[in-house]
Amino acid sequence: MMELKEIDELIKAVSKFPGLGPKSAKRIILKLINNKDEIMKPTINALANVYKNISRCNYCGTLKSLKEECRECSNLQNKFSKICVVENIADQWSIESTNIFSGYFHILGGTISGTIDKSQRVLINSLKERVKKQKIEEVIVATSATVEGQTTAFYIEETLKSTKVKISKLAQGLPVGGEIESLDDGTLFSAFKNRTQI
Repeated sequence: MMELKEIDELIKAVSKFPGLGPKSAKRIILKLINNKDEIMKPTINALANVYKNISRCNYCGTLKSLKEECRECSNLQNKFSKICVVENIADQWSIESTNIFSGYFHILGGTISGTIDKSQRVLINSLKERVKKQKIEEVIVATSATVEGQTTAFYIEETLKSTKVKISKLAQGLPVGGEIESLDDGTLFSAFKNRTQI
């Protein structure tokens, strides 16, 4: 294969996407090159727009437009009494697609482990603020059934103890070591319906 620096750099970048290796990256790149006007140009424009205009909210963790107020934070007219806490935006999208939850979302932006400063990496302090400010009655902890996910759930429980809010976690249907975003709708529905209080 003829080596071109630009192509090699693009293959390395695309190979970093979840589920893609060098072979898949090469196929995608060839498709882009062979369809510059129909696929490549619109993709480049869409990526540039997202890069310039979309960021994570520093308070609730969801995606927001830089030109507007965060919809999750400003959506107070619904007066939801529940917040569902997830690790990442993919988890939020998975739960939203099932229509099994009506309430606010709080995206932590990852998990914690015993080896890092808990407050720096994930948005737990702002979760406590939201619980108090928005008079939340229940916090549903929807972290993954991994060691890090369960450590994070425990830390959330400890942090929110003083607020007296009801804390529940997803129940049956979540396999040990499972990721929220990879679960099917039926499994998520069962986990939400049968959640237990912590």
